[in-house]
Amino acid sequence: MSRKTRIHYEGALYHIIVRGNNRTHIFKNNEYKREYLNIVKRYKRKYNFKIYAYCILDNHAHLLVEVGEIPLSKIMQGIQQVFTWHYHNKNGTTGHIFEQRYKAFLCNKDSYLLSLIRYIHKNPVQAQLQDSLDYPFSSHAEYCGNPRVVDVNFPLNIFSKNRSDAILQYLSFMEENESTKITEMFLEDSEKSNSLKSQKNDTSLDKEKLIEIIQNVTNTSFDSIKGNRKTKRLSDIRKLSIHFFYNFTNLNNLEIARLLEIKNSTVSNVLNNRYQENDFIIKKKKEIECEIMKPDPD
Repeated sequence: MSRKTRIHYEGALYHIIVRGNNRTHIFKNNEYKREYLNIVKRYKRKYNFKIYAYCILDNHAHLLVEVGEIPLSKIMQGIQQVFTWHYHNKNGTTGHIFEQRYKAFLCNKDSYLLSLIRYIHKNPVQAQLQDSLDYPFSSHAEYCGNPRVVDVNFPLNIFSKNRSDAILQYLSFMEENESTKITEMFLEDSEKSNSLKSQKNDTSLDKEKLIEIIQNVTNTSFDSIKGNRKTKRLSDIRKLSIHFFYNFTNLNNLEIARLLEIKNSTVSNVLNNRYQENDFIIKKKKEIECEIMKPDPD
């Protein structure tokens, strides 16, 4: 049976996991970890892709990569082959050192970027390693200053345009616990990711205008839907608001969460797990869409 072709488009975000064959410790000491990281850096320069996070443990490694024109398959082929040659040359061995094909999960950048960075950086914590978050072969330290491999600017700018504030907010974010399993929340298959990508509407609306429309249509003040108020009506309006802010403004998930004073994971859950559309939601959704599409008066 032939392998399924990986979907490629410029800007695609992949969470990549490579493992030693039979869980072998192919990165068994710092020399091997350092060599693998150097190879990744070399191919980053060669193929001009972005790295948002990495963590190299003894028997597996995580990479969070945004590709450019060069497809992921070509990037990973080079990285894996060069490291395999280095490993065999060092140990006098032959054969496969990696477990079958690497795993690569196509992820929604807006929804999951920060949570994936946290997940990858917390791998040493989950493994109960002595260095924990300060583990020397993860990119956590690069987010705290002196980035060498990772493209930290975009993720940190999501927190704040001021670098010092951004680092403080990043460290606070790292202290939060993610309750939903990584396989359920972050690791999307290609079809689901492309579906989410295509849902973004071409119409761009000013957020203040959208707030005004939502208030008028629902006859509810925007402040009243902020936070985690549990009444059914306010919860429905909040879900509608998340949907319209995502699809009709330039706000990303974190900015929507801050605007509504809710968790980023709540926004992700609404956008990706969807919600049951009752009569109220269906009616108000149509009314809001009509107001958005209404032509401006001359």
